[in-house]
Amino acid sequence: MHESSRAKSLNRLGIIPQLVFDMLRDRWWLLFLAIVLLTGTLIVIRPDPFQRIVVFLYDGILVTISITAISFVLVLVVGLIGGMGRVAKNPIVSGIASIYVEVIRGIPLLVQLLFLYFAFPQLLDIVGEMLLPYLPAVGQWFMDLRPDPFWTAVAGITICYGAYMTEIFRAGIQSISRGQMEAARSLGMSYIQAMRYVILPQAVRVILPPVGNEFVTLLKDSSLVSVVAVAEMTRRGREFMASTYMSLETWFMVALLYLIMTLFAARVVAYIEKRSAYVR
Repeated sequence: MHESSRAKSLNRLGIIPQLVFDMLRDRWWLLFLAIVLLTGTLIVIRPDPFQRIVVFLYDGILVTISITAISFVLVLVVGLIGGMGRVAKNPIVSGIASIYVEVIRGIPLLVQLLFLYFAFPQLLDIVGEMLLPYLPAVGQWFMDLRPDPFWTAVAGITICYGAYMTEIFRAGIQSISRGQMEAARSLGMSYIQAMRYVILPQAVRVILPPVGNEFVTLLKDSSLVSVVAVAEMTRRGREFMASTYMSLETWFMVALLYLIMTLFAARVVAYIEKRSAYVR
């Protein structure tokens, strides 16, 4: 028992060197390190303006990361529900999921964000005016309700990317042999149990590459939320440029910071894909 515990401890100690070794074998990690080194060199050699820019963008970076993380979790939930709806045998459920996918994918994310921020409050006013004669408190609540810009951005990204994630989950579920479901049902599992314990665990490994790509794309598209008054990195960059008129330095640093985040996210996703391939 004691030797087994010691072996596990030694194995855990060997994880970090192996991870570092895998990183060094991947030339794209070297590109990531080169971009980080370039950014750090600019900050050290020319603290004015590059250090000023990074300090000014700091809160915007945190907002960008927060929007990306929260939205992606919600997108996964919407995609899972929508994907199961798309393959459902119930025509009503399948039809609703299909309409959602086709409509949302046909409207650009920028237009959806602008609609939620500028047009949706007017819809709330219309609903409030309709309810005001019958339910004054409820009607007034609708008229006074104004969505927060941050959560409006999260909602817009979730709705848009949820449609694409729905198709990814649908393709992943349908890639699993139909005999898997039939075998699970023959063992006495319900449809939900078969999905949970048999189909989805296999489908997740199949869809991991496109899901990772969606995360990287979502991170870049989070810059669009600057149009709805969210002070993320792109908007903060515009504010710094407007106050200093340093267009070249500002957008060069913003581009480097986005590149650092997207390269890091892409390499983490690639590492997860590689590790999951061993299990497969």
